[in-house]
Amino acid sequence: MRIGFLFNHSGGHQVAHALPVALALRRLSNRADIRILVSAGSEAEVTRLVDREAGPRPDIVRLRPASRLAGTAQRATGGAVPADTLSVLRRNLNHFRDLDALVVPEKTSLLLKTHFGLDNLKLVHTRHGAGDRAIGFDKASGKFDLVLMSGAKIRDRLADAGLLREDGHAIVGYPKFDLPPRNPRPRLFVKDRPTVLYNPHPSPALSSWYRMGPQILDWFARSNQYNLIFAPHVMLFQKRVTASLSPFALGWNRLPDPAHYDRDHMLIDTGSPASLDMTYTDAADIYLGDASSQVYEFLRRPRPCVFLNPRGHAWRGNQDFAHWQAGPVVETLEDFAAAFEEVPLLDPADRQRQRDQFAYSFDLDARPSSERAATAILDFMGRA
Repeated sequence: MRIGFLFNHSGGHQVAHALPVALALRRLSNRADIRILVSAGSEAEVTRLVDREAGPRPDIVRLRPASRLAGTAQRATGGAVPADTLSVLRRNLNHFRDLDALVVPEKTSLLLKTHFGLDNLKLVHTRHGAGDRAIGFDKASGKFDLVLMSGAKIRDRLADAGLLREDGHAIVGYPKFDLPPRNPRPRLFVKDRPTVLYNPHPSPALSSWYRMGPQILDWFARSNQYNLIFAPHVMLFQKRVTASLSPFALGWNRLPDPAHYDRDHMLIDTGSPASLDMTYTDAADIYLGDASSQVYEFLRRPRPCVFLNPRGHAWRGNQDFAHWQAGPVVETLEDFAAAFEEVPLLDPADRQRQRDQFAYSFDLDARPSSERAATAILDFMGRA
């Protein structure tokens, strides 16, 4: 079997959701020819994680880059149109034609079937993250031949939307949790204070950054009570203009105040490897965010959470905002300041609620999730 793993994104945040599966598949099967295919934006993170693994190094194929015309279109739209991603697919069809299956953490690769004629290619979706946003359960989510799911929550939502294919899905856990922890754990701050992780999402329809984020950084800059890790979704500052389609919204990005980088109780990281490998969700004492699925990685160990809702979404009873049940939700800067006037604590009811949310989102057992995912792919290909 020829099975490719494609990483075709301008950032490296999707890599950890699929690469551990590729490495596990190499270990488990001697009848699978594994090919790791990377575009320029993901290559560094793929290489970094591969180099942390013991054993022989897999071959990494650098794909032909996007055309100049696509790059021009990408820049002209401020990155709002992913012309380079589409161009990479079109210019590398030769790498996909002889594959039996292609494993991807995103949905753009569906174009290989719908627009580029690769009808016989089996597409396997690892998804990336275990979040609640509606876009994770749209029609495209049901068009893959095999969907690998982190837990019962993903299965139930896809089933409710009529998007589960019979014999085309498997609950496998969360391969990203198989990444080895950074050792030794870095000391992030010189002052011993409660550490807050502020982790806004890039979607202008959901993110807190565009309406209150800079003011939140100003508030923490003045604080003598907290350390702050500002580690937004790595795509937040990748584009001058960010668009969301459902609902439609545009966001013009405003960079953090340069003066905040010099404060010893503030760490601003807009895209280093530490923002990708759960270093910060492991290190923080308190989570502050909005729509990022990283909150579920934070909930692996129950701790206080505060959520920001500057757009006034009607979130109660809405499963797209299920993670907001993990802590209080505030809508204004005044309410935010009040929530942090005293260090947030986690009461027993919230602790149990977080544990229940985590268990519903992640089906974990003694076997590594990446091995469960690899086995699911082998079983599917055997049936196919």
